[in-house]
Amino acid sequence: MAGSTFVVNRLELKKMLAMLKVNDKSVDELEANLNRLHRHVNAVSFAGMLQKVGLKQGDITNVFRRMGIDDISITEIFNALDEEKINETFGKIVVLSIE
Repeated sequence: MAGSTFVVNRLELKKMLAMLKVNDKSVDELEANLNRLHRHVNAVSFAGMLQKVGLKQGDITNVFRRMGIDDISITEIFNALDEEKINETFGKIVVLSIE
């Protein structure tokens, strides 16, 4: 997956999200975020965005599959997302001072 680029049509994405019952406001927020990033985003960040609009891992997996991403890469994406969340939480819990 490293270095791979996957493209999804904006209308196709909206249709997928509508089928998954994501409300219009959340779809608009997601689209605004993507536009702010010039419509280029890494898969881990995109998975995080999809989680923030209320999609579960199974639904996100289906979105990625429809984009042509294979299951091994999808697993890597979720592992990286989980690792990011652990690192964020760990940083909030532990403060180290080295003198």
